Amino acid sequence: MSAEQENNEEVTIDLRRLFILIRKHIISILIWMIGLGLIAYGVSEYVLVPKYTASTQLLVNRKTEDANQAYANQQADINAVTTYKDIITSNVILKGASKYLANPVTLVKKATPAKKAVYKTNDNRTRTLVKKAVKAKPAVYKRESKSYSISPSELASAVSVTTTTSSQVFTLSATAETPAKAQAIANAVAKEFKEQIPKIMDVNNVTIVAEAAKGTKTYPKVKMITMVGVLAGLVISLLIIIIKDLSDTTVREDSFMTNELGLTNLGEIASITMPKDWTFTAKTAEKRGSSRRRV
Repeated sequence: MSAEQENNEEVTIDLRRLFILIRKHIISILIWMIGLGLIAYGVSEYVLVPKYTASTQLLVNRKTEDANQAYANQQADINAVTTYKDIITSNVILKGASKYLANPVTLVKKATPAKKAVYKTNDNRTRTLVKKAVKAKPAVYKRESKSYSISPSELASAVSVTTTTSSQVFTLSATAETPAKAQAIANAVAKEFKEQIPKIMDVNNVTIVAEAAKGTKTYPKVKMITMVGVLAGLVISLLIIIIKDLSDTTVREDSFMTNELGLTNLGEIASITMPKDWTFTAKTAEKRGSSRRRV
């Protein structure tokens, strides 16, 4: 027999032995898989702090009335998207967004100052009302969301920007502990960017294409972690079974004695099973001997 055939035979025997071990310990393997799967599910669902992500899309371009210049401006805006990405995560933008999040109100209507009535004096010294007096009206503000105390450094770690090749639109994403907080962060940074970018660059048209909705859960991924736990249970149980089998010094085949240890097989002792109600005593032997002599 060649060396290659011997190696193939050894592999076949090892695989056969592994299959036998798996079939023998299938219940313990299933227990390990289900147990670690349940533990992984419990940890991911009830222990790990969930994270939610909300996204908004922005478009930045230059307004121009020259048709020939429009295409050139569009290409320049596409090339400048990377610059916008750096600006939107800069301290200038994040500091303003942090301040807005502390008091997220938007001016709906400006305050109206009080005005006195205007009269006209006639020739007969009488006065005619020209314009009525106007009472002062306070400014009207709209609260956009709940107040959040978030520092610029915390916003920097919570905000990310993704761009698409050959597109003027880029996506701003924010990650937080609650869906509402993620939504508020994304919209606040986008709003601050829209207000500040015309002052920083020669850009006069910033559009929030789609405001952020409530964030969706992005961490932890319960299904994936559960599957990892089940797979870990399978691997660990197989390792334990294989290690126990390799550490077992019991001789299972005659070939091990002759091939591995170099011993000569002198014979085999069979295992004899006697009936439970049968007992061999001296009297039984005498009776058998006398009966044989009479014969």
